[in-house]
Amino acid sequence: MTGSRRSLATALALAAGATALVAVPPQPAQAAPPGTKDVTAELFEWTYASVAKECTSTLGPAGYGYVEVSPATEHIQGGQWWTSYQPVSYKIAGRLGDRTAFKNMIDTCHAAGVKVVADAVINHMSAGSGTGTGGSSYTKYTYPGIYQPQDMDDCTARISDYRDRWNVQHCELVGLADLDTGEPYVRTRLAQYLDDLLSLGVDGFRIDGAKHIPAEDLAAVKSKLSDPSVYWKQEVIYGEGEAVSPTEYLGNGDVQEFRYGRDLKRVFQSEKLAYLKNFGEGWGYLAGGQAGVFVDNWDTERNGSTLDYKDGADYTLANVYMLAWPYGSPDVHSGYEFGDNDAGPPNGGTVGACYRDGWKCQHKWPEIRSMVALRDTARGASVTDWWDNGNDAIAFGRGDKAYVVINHESGSLTRTFQTSLPPGGYCDVQSGRTVTVDSSGRFTATLGANTALALHAGARSCG
Repeated sequence: MTGSRRSLATALALAAGATALVAVPPQPAQAAPPGTKDVTAELFEWTYASVAKECTSTLGPAGYGYVEVSPATEHIQGGQWWTSYQPVSYKIAGRLGDRTAFKNMIDTCHAAGVKVVADAVINHMSAGSGTGTGGSSYTKYTYPGIYQPQDMDDCTARISDYRDRWNVQHCELVGLADLDTGEPYVRTRLAQYLDDLLSLGVDGFRIDGAKHIPAEDLAAVKSKLSDPSVYWKQEVIYGEGEAVSPTEYLGNGDVQEFRYGRDLKRVFQSEKLAYLKNFGEGWGYLAGGQAGVFVDNWDTERNGSTLDYKDGADYTLANVYMLAWPYGSPDVHSGYEFGDNDAGPPNGGTVGACYRDGWKCQHKWPEIRSMVALRDTARGASVTDWWDNGNDAIAFGRGDKAYVVINHESGSLTRTFQTSLPPGGYCDVQSGRTVTVDSSGRFTATLGANTALALHAGARSCG
């Protein structure tokens, strides 16, 4: 969710203690960090059955640590993608699958070595009335058995001023019924919903629309969970001059760093890749250990603030860079073609095959998929042996674990590169060709325009 968007079509996704003698303030729960495999495949609007198959066939073998799945709730009816972000009950009874399919997906992904992050919509409910995808009747402020009007925030106007904290966190995001997360009952009910997903094996949460929920309310909800240290990342979009800052939420867990994707678009399209030498904290971003990063997501690819699949080599090489660069925990967005920003998933979210029926499957593109294992191999290794040509060709190592070259120039690049890799043969996982590193850590290679080269200790030979 973003302060610059006002239309329903483009914004609906948006989203203790005491001693016996002295009372002390509640302490925010600390989220467990991502594991040794910190890359998430964001399978946007895939059915849970399709996600399960992909965990086995692609995500596990490629080294993805997590898969992020679209919201598991009953929601309003309609073919648009954003109907998934208007819950009407906490039953798992939406377009993407029922409770059995959700549980089967978790078990299947776990068997493939992939953890599951559930996108959780806890800021709001719906914007209207009707019958949900699971048969539940509802009106905007009444959800039988769950919430009544007294459980909603007092402000029933739309958010209109992102410089006003109260307006942002108590009024309605594009007309969606805003939950009063300051109420003990609402906090408990939200914790029950999240605990239900945890009971099915979910490993973490993406908190949709976290910016519109006070950080202390989120801390209170998290403290009620059966596992208060569960991993979660919060959607808190940075906005210059806005009242709510992403840093406020770091006590609860990771926070998505939206400046990362925005700046990558600008650099890849109108500036110089050489500027990326200190990308991350050096650019004023959140601390890398708690930053969730991405080239794009379903909102930003529709509002144009980041690169997307339509941007060709800019997009592909930006993903290569993200996975090679040691800042944040990366999400690889994987969605579908769209002309209409409201368009829902092809086949209701069932993916018969990648690259068919409009499914883009970016997580499976060879240039992107091959970088996941490189990132896993290089984890913990700092940047070494940086080189750039002052423009759009860069190269850097990750200690003795990996080395990457990106040529974003319009012509080919031939050069002898200095690395810290042990000598011997390596597979360039971008091209599938063998590269030999000499006893001094050097190799010579030619890269075509808008291509990359990537070597790592986990791929010493091609094949």
